[in-house]
Amino acid sequence: MSKSIFYHAGCPVCVSAEHDILDLLGANSVDIVNIGENKSRIEEAEQAGVKSVPALLTPNGNVLHINFGASITDVKG
Repeated sequence: MSKSIFYHAGCPVCVSAEHDILDLLGANSVDIVNIGENKSRIEEAEQAGVKSVPALLTPNGNVLHINFGASITDVKG
């Protein structure tokens, strides 16, 4: 994996963090995944170790949980 992946659920906390991440890392360095809209990517996020969103998965596999918007369980519904 050469890019970071930013997982979020579309809530105001997540959207604010998305803007900050894009400002810090640049749009070419991070893939944005809204698991609130794209639920097929939830399993991928869970397997990477994401417990809550917003979260940033770094290229070396570390998960950085940012603030707290929602747990993965809440996003699953």
